Amino acid sequence: MYGADPTEKHPMKGFPQICFIKNTVSNPKIIIGDYTYYDDPEDSEKFERNVLYHYPFSEDKLIIGKFCALARGVKFIMNGANHKVSGFSTYPFQIFGNGWEKVTPQPHEYPFKGDTVVGNDVWIGYESVIMPGIKIGDGAIIAAKSVVVSDVPPYTVVGGNPAKVIKQRFNDEVIKMLLEIAWWNWNIEKISQNLEKIVAADIDALKSVTDI
Repeated sequence: MYGADPTEKHPMKGFPQICFIKNTVSNPKIIIGDYTYYDDPEDSEKFERNVLYHYPFSEDKLIIGKFCALARGVKFIMNGANHKVSGFSTYPFQIFGNGWEKVTPQPHEYPFKGDTVVGNDVWIGYESVIMPGIKIGDGAIIAAKSVVVSDVPPYTVVGGNPAKVIKQRFNDEVIKMLLEIAWWNWNIEKISQNLEKIVAADIDALKSVTDI
């Protein structure tokens, strides 16, 4: 047996609040890895409603890796939320037309932070907010109701508003080895056969099943 079927919308029978969202997202600019789930008792299939200001003309992508756990109410603010900030007023006069369109900013005048990228095996807590262009490293943990305004290193716990580093989960040497091992890229048979090592904290045991 090799665990849950990654093609199922709801891998836990009779428990629809858990959803493998790769199977429900339709926007090609939202890219989700296998086994990443969203937990929401209201409608877990509508994860896209939590990706805000992601307009059709926006160039940015939301990329989330494999085996991530996203709690209810997690929000991703995309670059479409940005206003021009180089002038005295940030008010978007131009969107109301009727002569105000004369101050429509040029595309390069809007702040653009790039794609928002969440690594693999990341846990994002209840009602956290991720701001545009943030990069969250593999194995990171975002505490509930955090507002993430800067990049999060791999295997680091952050929390608060704005989110600050609470602790590094493992020492630098172990983190380096975990990123090299990248167990989330193994085939599912190998992952299933080595679950005890993946969920433990013995880096030598995990390393023993790799070629590193």
